[in-house]
Amino acid sequence: MSQDRLIKLVSVGDENGVGKGHVYYTSKNKKGVERKIELKKYNPVARKQTLYKESKK
Repeated sequence: MSQDRLIKLVSVGDENGVGKGHVYYTSKNKKGVERKIELKKYNPVARKQTLYKESKK
């Protein structure tokens, strides 16, 4: 994975705040996407899908 295109996705946790702060690293298309991305991904701490938001490295 190219290090210059790497972004950090941080979990906002579930409704009770469980799993907040868990991190995934991924890349995004810099040409087509100019806004910050938000994805629902599996959070192993909360053991369910939670919302992940892009943050600074």
